[in-house]
Amino acid sequence: MGHKAPKEFIPARIAVLTVSDTRTLEEDTSGQYLVDSLTEEGHQLVDRQLIIDDVYLMRSVTSQWIASKDVQIVLITGGTGFTGRDTTPEAMRPLFDREIEGFGELFRHVSYEEIGTSTVQSRALAGFANGTAIFCMPGSTNACRTAWTKILKEQLDNRHRPCNFIPHVKP
Repeated sequence: MGHKAPKEFIPARIAVLTVSDTRTLEEDTSGQYLVDSLTEEGHQLVDRQLIIDDVYLMRSVTSQWIASKDVQIVLITGGTGFTGRDTTPEAMRPLFDREIEGFGELFRHVSYEEIGTSTVQSRALAGFANGTAIFCMPGSTNACRTAWTKILKEQLDNRHRPCNFIPHVKP
């Protein structure tokens, strides 16, 4: 029987954005977790920034990455809760050409096993803009770990079957 040879891994070009009014880059364990995880998997970190929770600043930074040929994936941590300063969904939705509804749904489903009904307070979301996949997750390191290990690690690997996001991002 002829088996197809496994595909060669194609590293994605990823930017990480932490949205926080209180953390510094040195204290940003969530962003650092994402950076460490993506590089351990063989992906390329293109840029990393930490900004305050401001709708227009988030849109500005993310729009620059969306316009760049160098960034295929944006990982955003923080600003997805219900406090008055949590505005990541409001900042990102207008930028999306198409929303990835399943990301938020699956994130809440898998996080239910960890935090129970508190998962309903997560406004995790994702979408595509100009061939760039944008994934927004809560600001806790545990939430980033859940998103990475249970969703993103496989979905950002071109070898994952039956499907993954790599064919949908700009080359």
